[in-house]
Amino acid sequence: MKDFDVIIIGFGKGGKTLAAEFAKRAKNVAIVERSEKMYGGTCINIGCIPTKTLVHQAKIASGMKGLTFDEKSDFFRQAISLKEDVISMLRNKNFHNLADYPNVTIYTGMGSFISPNLVSVRTATDEMILNADQIIINTGAETIIPPIEGIANNPFVYTSTSLMEQTALPRHLGIVGGGYIGLEFASMFASFGSQVTVLEGYSELISREDRDIAACVRETLEKKGVVFRLNAKVQSVKHTERKAIVTFGDSLTNEVFELEADAVLLATGRRPNTEGLNLQAAGVEVDTRGTIIVDEYLKTTNPAIRAVGDVKGGLQFTYISLDDYRIIREDLYGDKKRRVTDRNPVSYSVFIDPPLSRIGINEDEARKQNLDVVIKKLSVMAIPRAKTLGETDGLLKAIIDKKNGMILGVTLFAPDSSEVINTVAIAMKTKQNYTFLRDFIYTHPSMSEALNDLFA
Repeated sequence: MKDFDVIIIGFGKGGKTLAAEFAKRAKNVAIVERSEKMYGGTCINIGCIPTKTLVHQAKIASGMKGLTFDEKSDFFRQAISLKEDVISMLRNKNFHNLADYPNVTIYTGMGSFISPNLVSVRTATDEMILNADQIIINTGAETIIPPIEGIANNPFVYTSTSLMEQTALPRHLGIVGGGYIGLEFASMFASFGSQVTVLEGYSELISREDRDIAACVRETLEKKGVVFRLNAKVQSVKHTERKAIVTFGDSLTNEVFELEADAVLLATGRRPNTEGLNLQAAGVEVDTRGTIIVDEYLKTTNPAIRAVGDVKGGLQFTYISLDDYRIIREDLYGDKKRRVTDRNPVSYSVFIDPPLSRIGINEDEARKQNLDVVIKKLSVMAIPRAKTLGETDGLLKAIIDKKNGMILGVTLFAPDSSEVINTVAIAMKTKQNYTFLRDFIYTHPSMSEALNDLFA
């Protein structure tokens, strides 16, 4: 048995940043990561970094007119190679950022609790027992595989992770699920040159957004050639030697259809990755969705064990994991003022083209709460910077409290929205009146200056 001050299971953003913090404070730290291809966590290896690298390359591809499909395929292979170079560099950097500490030990293997303070680690060649009074769980989330006939061992069925490992551009990509991940991949592959069909089981897309925003997103993606089939209940995914055959029914008409595709992406959501952790042995409880239950300081039902990142549910973003680190750091070594319950509002961006970004509540939520609000809208077509970019699809929308002028929420479906939303977030977090953004002096021409007109 090997003794440590802290054991961290999972090499994600929150865990690795905590590991460095503990190491700087002369603590002996063990990091347990099941795969050498996941050093650095989801974002670097299979999430934000690879997808956003490909999104950028897809945007370049969309501007290359008149190419044959073979030429588009060549560019796609180059994009995949570039993506691999980027993540390999970052993975190596993240490994050495911790491994180079003399008091940090990295174990590549499966971690599992034996008791509240003992963790078994099974590597490719050995099994060992680690002991620590403080343990952090940072195992992330994994793709939900739906119980659809023919999916298991189907060579044409992919998750978002495995699809990004393929070097061949599919002529026809079928996507099961029209949520944020599905739409991001639909936009990306359509820009690369694939024919894309999205099969969404519900009657509407991205239901958490206002209908005018969702309609604008759909219209924009349809201009790229994306085909949407709503109310589509997938029954099976069979295959021939060369293609997948997706059988789905229309839940309204009961008609049954078949879709042939070179690749099928499962974009059916994600769930906390807790399988094999043996949490019961540690006294760590989960809810009905398998999410680890934590308090406002990220302590589990066993106060000596904390959970950070996607495994504890909530918004699944790298910057949330980073804030989890800050909460624990301040709880252990600071003034304990940072808590899960006080970090709202938090913005998010979906990297379709253009990006969809939002913070706070939308109009539908405001109406359901019977709030007295003013709704502001601005078409991207009206923004000078958008015209100079030649990217005029999109819509900006703001929800303002009519009584006090406070900003309740903003949705930006526009070029550079992932940057502009941060300006809105600062204004909301510091409780500025909407006139602060309305009258602010921005550079020109810029997408930020559209806030002058949106709040006018």
